[in-house]
Amino acid sequence: MLLSIYLRRFNRLRIVSPPSVRLLSGKPASDEKLQCQVDESSYDQKTVCEAITCYSNDWQKALEFFNWVEKESGFKHTTETFNRMIDVLGKYFEFDASWALVNRMKENPGSIPNHITFRIIFKRYVTAHLVQEALDAYDRLDDFNLRDEVSFCNLVDALCEHKHVVEAEELCFGKNVIGNGFSVSNTKIHNLILRGWSKLGWWGKCKEYWEKMDNEGVVKDLFSYSIYMDIMCKSGKPWKAVNLYKEMKRKRIKLDVVAYNTVIRAIGASQGVDFGVRVFREMKERGCEPNVATHNTIIKLLCEEGRVKDAYGMLNEMPKKGCQPDSITYMCFFARMEKPSEILSLFGRMIRSGVRPRMDTYVMLMRKFERWGFLQPVLHVWKTMKESGDTPDSAAYNAMIDALIQKGMLEMAKEYEDEMVERGLSPRRRPELVETSLEEKLVCR
Repeated sequence: MLLSIYLRRFNRLRIVSPPSVRLLSGKPASDEKLQCQVDESSYDQKTVCEAITCYSNDWQKALEFFNWVEKESGFKHTTETFNRMIDVLGKYFEFDASWALVNRMKENPGSIPNHITFRIIFKRYVTAHLVQEALDAYDRLDDFNLRDEVSFCNLVDALCEHKHVVEAEELCFGKNVIGNGFSVSNTKIHNLILRGWSKLGWWGKCKEYWEKMDNEGVVKDLFSYSIYMDIMCKSGKPWKAVNLYKEMKRKRIKLDVVAYNTVIRAIGASQGVDFGVRVFREMKERGCEPNVATHNTIIKLLCEEGRVKDAYGMLNEMPKKGCQPDSITYMCFFARMEKPSEILSLFGRMIRSGVRPRMDTYVMLMRKFERWGFLQPVLHVWKTMKESGDTPDSAAYNAMIDALIQKGMLEMAKEYEDEMVERGLSPRRRPELVETSLEEKLVCR
């Protein structure tokens, strides 16, 4: 409720405020009627973070809101709200603006930069393949008293997560190892690098590194086995993941929910969903409570075997067990459904139950309807997305434009393409729209 109030007020303010007053200055113009309509206590950290997330596909609007909410009510930004805004800026490579916010954080005792702040910065630099800039950011951590083992692991994790594992391995074990004052040759670092090779899909290298850990006497823990079981599943060898599960039981390694989820996926893929359900029951008997990912794994396996009725049964039971379905839960069903009416019905149930779709959920449905040649459902999904306060990304715009072109609605498609460009997004080149633009220019002449 608060989120919708924030967004309505902010959007009204954007209308009455000239663009020149907004953005990086942090001094958006204010409308007297909009100020002081609520007391300061009604603005809470959680809702501000949710609002910033709503604008995560439009960094300018997100930053306007970030500054507006501070001016509107005197809301004091916390480390968490700063971190959320820095993440959005980093997504669009606005690193100067990100560092400007970091400097603002230092000025307020209630928003001091923490490990999460720089984990976000590492991630966004590496996502942009700016590895040296990520390393330079780590070197600056002395200024924040954060240059420690946690930050180093966050840096290595960012490199491995975004396919720069070669640089990560060189950083940890190469000739020019950074002097940190702590050992980097531990199980956690090896686990991160093993997972990094997995992210690249270099299965042979994963096997080689797994054996290297044995040869170097690295003690493999629960996370080592969980990562390698996941590697076996993704490389098309789920039976080997099952063997690792049996090895863990022999070594009396207590499994957590993440490990069990991987085992259920592996056994379900190699032996069928019923065997996966047995492990599901086993984990509960051993005191390990299934989470939403566990239920999603079972639901996906049931849907893949055509047992949609059983999958619905689990969906209905989840809230009763204190485990609320999420967007991925519903996507498991959408992926296997072949009737538009069934999809729209379930999509409506999803919205009514308070589950917020992810952007890839919207795109998945729009693409599915487009392939079937249905435009009205595409428009319905787009309308729902906008009403929910979600800002479309490039994939959503492209899905919408393709659906309109398919129906010959070139003028409307061109409007959406122009809107993309105005927002700084790059549309795909479409001959139909290029021809439309040329015709418009000729008419104008």
